[in-house]
Amino acid sequence: MLPWRAPSLGGQEEPDGAMPLPTAEEIEAIQRQAWNEGYEQGRQEGLQAAERESAERIRALDRMLQEMARPLDELDERVEEELVALAMAVARQLIRREVKTDPGQIIGVIREGIRLLPVAAGNVRLELHPEDAALVRELLNLGEGEERSWHIHEDPTLTRGGCRISNATSRIDATLENRINQVVAAVLGGERVEDQS
Repeated sequence: MLPWRAPSLGGQEEPDGAMPLPTAEEIEAIQRQAWNEGYEQGRQEGLQAAERESAERIRALDRMLQEMARPLDELDERVEEELVALAMAVARQLIRREVKTDPGQIIGVIREGIRLLPVAAGNVRLELHPEDAALVRELLNLGEGEERSWHIHEDPTLTRGGCRISNATSRIDATLENRINQVVAAVLGGERVEDQS
């Protein structure tokens, strides 16, 4: 009987049928090649995993930064709205104070409003706060029935310092609130701001 030998793995067999054993250098080369292939495969897998993790962290950071910016945007809008409201309240108080200290300013408002009416405007109706109506009559030395081609109507809902002027074809809103809104809208670039009294 012959001694047992390992089967051939595809290499050349020695004359007696035995496969030659690799040398130490060949074993080292095979180990080095296997180590290099394993290292490169691990390095590639590690890089891909790191890229995926980095991309996810960047997306998470981006989401977090966007969420942090939104409250600031809302805060900016709220601060702007509050500043406009404050400016309007201050303007209203200053104008009301000015009207109290110099109530004759209503005459200028009326003159400006009447100039806006068509030239042939007749039968003009002035709607004024009762105190302003009395002042206009007094300043123009008019009695109750002497108002000529225009008529004064008292409206206690109007704020002092403002009026409405109308005739058969036109209507002018020169109320204090409307004039303030026009100034604020011009300052804010045409955005409509309602006067909230």
